Amino acid sequence: MALFRIDRESSLPADEVWRRLTAWERHADVVPLTRVFVRTPPPSGEGTVFVARSGVGRIGFDDVMEVVTWRQAAEGGGLCRLEKRGSFVTGWAEIEVAPGTGGLGARIAWREDLRVRWLPRRFDGLLTIAARWMFGRAVDGLLSGPPPRPFS
Repeated sequence: MALFRIDRESSLPADEVWRRLTAWERHADVVPLTRVFVRTPPPSGEGTVFVARSGVGRIGFDDVMEVVTWRQAAEGGGLCRLEKRGSFVTGWAEIEVAPGTGGLGARIAWREDLRVRWLPRRFDGLLTIAARWMFGRAVDGLLSGPPPRPFS
């Protein structure tokens, strides 16, 4: 089990940060060897299901996720909780975005409990370090990349 938290601040408005972090397909742009497929029609909200397929060729695994909490804040940002329901990766993730101090920019908290089936507990520390690094890079990439296109 890898239980970790990533905190970031951004100069982008909270609503833009929220939009970037919850544009599920764009996560494939910042996570190596991963494609993301959203199984439910837009827009995102409770009940949205998506799959992050990681691997090379036939060797890989699916990280199936469902949005179980979706609270978009009127002042920008919100809270989203994902349940990981794959056969190999389980756990949960929470993405919380709030307006920054004085209403400028945004504060981000990404909390996650990542579990990899069949991985012995003695590797939990290494999994935590690797996951914090990988998801931290993903958050940074989503915030610095081009904005997502709106749904048509």
